[in-house]
Amino acid sequence: MRESVFEQSFISMVREVFQTEEFIPLHAPRFSGREKELVLETLDSTFVSSIGEFVCQFERELTQYTGAGFGVATSSGTAALHTALILAQVVQNDEVITTPLTFVATCNAITYCGASPVFVDVDHDTLGLCPVALEGFLRECTDVGDDGLCRNRLSGKIIRACVPVHNLGHPAKVEKISLICSQYNIALIEDAAESLGSWQNGIHTGRIGRLGVFSFNGNKIITTGGGGALITDDESLALRAKYLTTTAKRSHPWLFQHDEVGFNYRLPNLNAALGCAQLEQLEKFVSAKRWLTLRYEDFFSHWPEVSLFAEPSGARSNCWLNAILLQDREARDRFLDRTNKSGVMTRPMWTPMHTLPMYRDCYRSSLSTAISIEERLVNIPSSAVGLQ
Repeated sequence: MRESVFEQSFISMVREVFQTEEFIPLHAPRFSGREKELVLETLDSTFVSSIGEFVCQFERELTQYTGAGFGVATSSGTAALHTALILAQVVQNDEVITTPLTFVATCNAITYCGASPVFVDVDHDTLGLCPVALEGFLRECTDVGDDGLCRNRLSGKIIRACVPVHNLGHPAKVEKISLICSQYNIALIEDAAESLGSWQNGIHTGRIGRLGVFSFNGNKIITTGGGGALITDDESLALRAKYLTTTAKRSHPWLFQHDEVGFNYRLPNLNAALGCAQLEQLEKFVSAKRWLTLRYEDFFSHWPEVSLFAEPSGARSNCWLNAILLQDREARDRFLDRTNKSGVMTRPMWTPMHTLPMYRDCYRSSLSTAISIEERLVNIPSSAVGLQ
């Protein structure tokens, strides 16, 4: 009986907060600023593809916000991550450390390079890569050779990079992860796809690693419709990223000169215009979402058997997706069933990567925390509230 009372109370509370009896999505974009104005300006200019002033403006404003030295806008977060892995010199038969709790694009980008993911457990406090688990795996299973390269003792393959994920917008413990990676000569690339607007100890996510990547898909805190970006403080990496993402085309007044295989990964100007208007409202979106988290905290304080995932210590999270931890998988599935049938969208955590058929045979360490979290975690409606 208490279960049904809890679920109905939750549904009623969400409808009260969002002030609607209609379907409530998990996360909807908000267009309450100059989106139409800037998109129409782009249409009038006819520069709607990958060349245009709004692409440069979007990159400039993104770096100003995050504090990064350089930014390169791409057609998707996956494209940004693939490019970042190439810049880190990840090649065929390499391995890249990441976590099983992530969107599939993280592992797909690794695979695009001909490399394989290695799964290490997550930290319960952040949902991100656990520094203790990472250090334990590297100490027990790897060696650094005379050539300075870290190799997996079991597979014999080079571990070229590590990709921690800032899950649900919460900063992972990347400062500790960075120190560990430097000891083993492993490049650190932050998958910050979900965390624009999130800070840890005064540093924006994506800034600790050699490279950081963001996504601006329609469900992110700001959107360009579809798009992404990578940031770095290394100018040479930024220049090469821009070159690779524009089909490796050399500058010439009229000739089409390409001297290596590149990618058609640049963000179109039309999408960048939308992104510029969204960036102007980013702090407003973050404030609205953090207010929603406070409402959820108040509600769940009356239900001690359910815990709202808390902001990590020292962090200012963008609260992209709020999440709760239920008692077990049965309680999770019952909650998912009843809320979705009532028109309130809820979703479980990403299906663990090591259980997907294409990644089932990848090497993994003990993943007990990730498995426990996935069995109990539910994402709940997290759109920015009160915006027109």
